[in-house]
Amino acid sequence: MYIFKVIADDAEKMHLHFIRLSKTNKLVLIAYFSCLAAIFQSAGGLFPGIGYLISPLATAPLLLCTALSLPFGLLSYMLTMLLLLIIQPSELIVFPFTTGLLGFGIGISFCFFKRRLNIILGSTMILTLGITTLLYIIKFPVLGPTVSTSFSFFTGGAIILFSLFYSWLWVELSIVCFGRLKSIIIS
Repeated sequence: MYIFKVIADDAEKMHLHFIRLSKTNKLVLIAYFSCLAAIFQSAGGLFPGIGYLISPLATAPLLLCTALSLPFGLLSYMLTMLLLLIIQPSELIVFPFTTGLLGFGIGISFCFFKRRLNIILGSTMILTLGITTLLYIIKFPVLGPTVSTSFSFFTGGAIILFSLFYSWLWVELSIVCFGRLKSIIIS
């Protein structure tokens, strides 16, 4: 069945190629990915309307960076938050708990799991924890003013279903991108 299949080892091959790079090349690549993530995340505040369509793309650079190397992925996650503090401080509360955490979570899942279902469920759990922490513990209305910040099973179930769909979408997109990037990077 499709969901239980072992995914290709494209991420692992890119990781092995990344290890062979010099320390300077690694740091420049991490800085580049962090800048891209910060620019994508701040697009929602800088360009209202179309910027909200660009903002979810902040997941991709962090996902790729974390899949290449866990320590450098964490470094990119922290550097992106620092850049957001300078560029768009209002996005700093959303990024660490949603798009940034999802990219970091999927990257970690690619490193530890080989089956598509495990990667999707792992990233779903991380995104769900991030959104619920932001909504119920910090009391930030991440889902808009119409959704209450007091716990509701309906809202919790909707968050889980949304996280499952959104994680599945990003995992499928990243598998395709890893396949294409592997041929570019390794050649």
